[in-house]
Amino acid sequence: MLVIAAGSIVAAFALNRGAEFAARRLAPRQPARTPLPLLRACRRPLQLAIASGLLLGGESWARFGPATQRAVRHFLVLLALASCAWLAARLVALLIDTSVRFSVRRQDPSRVRRVRTQAGLLRRICQAAIALVTLGAMLMTFPAVRTLGTSLLASAGLVGVVAGVAAQSTLGNLFAGVQMAFADMVRIGDVVVVGGEWGTVEELTLTYVVIATWDQRRIVMPVSYFAGRPFENWSRNDTRITGTALLHLDHSAPMADLRAHFETLLAKTELWDGQGSAFQIVDTTPSTIVVRALMTARDGGDAFNLRCYIREELIAYLRERHPYALPRIGLAPAPDGGRPTDLHGRP
Repeated sequence: MLVIAAGSIVAAFALNRGAEFAARRLAPRQPARTPLPLLRACRRPLQLAIASGLLLGGESWARFGPATQRAVRHFLVLLALASCAWLAARLVALLIDTSVRFSVRRQDPSRVRRVRTQAGLLRRICQAAIALVTLGAMLMTFPAVRTLGTSLLASAGLVGVVAGVAAQSTLGNLFAGVQMAFADMVRIGDVVVVGGEWGTVEELTLTYVVIATWDQRRIVMPVSYFAGRPFENWSRNDTRITGTALLHLDHSAPMADLRAHFETLLAKTELWDGQGSAFQIVDTTPSTIVVRALMTARDGGDAFNLRCYIREELIAYLRERHPYALPRIGLAPAPDGGRPTDLHGRP
């Protein structure tokens, strides 16, 4: 048995080296298109699968007793099933990653995020299916489990109903995750506003979504929340967004001068994408006017920084050049020494 084991290990190592050499020869020369990390990840499951297969084939040559031979053969069958499942999961990841690399080549960012999100969820679904099938196959190798198989299948309907009721929320999240991925509702890297929180989708699984906020917090939310409630997606089709800054000024504010300075500020900063801008009076009150500075940016982060920059520069400009344009509160002495009067000025 030691000779068979040593020969199996040597043969597995030789076949693995040959497969790695062939992969390097057949892979394209561009490093960006060569999935070598995933190929290296297949090395250990491939070696284990080859070794377990060779050991299983050479086990009959070893001189064991009947009970020992059955136990060794059962162990090798379980090892072969586990190694093949491990290798199948890695191969699925390799195929999906290779397909993503070729499908998103020279494509727009929104398509890249959509394909990567769908590929990640598809990889998890396939790996979960492989693990479930392998576990069932390993359990069926035990005689006691095979004996109970008929009774278990007979009561599968009742068990399925009970399990469905017990795992209703889990199954709801599972189906909601599949719906989100393939209905293109939200993708990894999208900028979203959920529950009043602004952030970026960092991780998307079949049951939960991780949102990274601007202050480096991580919000973990169930997938069913996105499938059943409205939320804002700022980058579903295009990351470009319009930002606004409101200023409350005096009625005597020089609008022409402020508008010219606003255009100068936009021309100087790299935060503005050059697509659109506006400087308008949008409302009035008895004491002030409301001026809105509107400008476009490449994404939500640039829009926020651009709003803060424009607001700060305009206030500094007014404070230095036109201080009278800042809002003021008018005060006047009360008539007749401050005693209350009626509408006609009578005490």
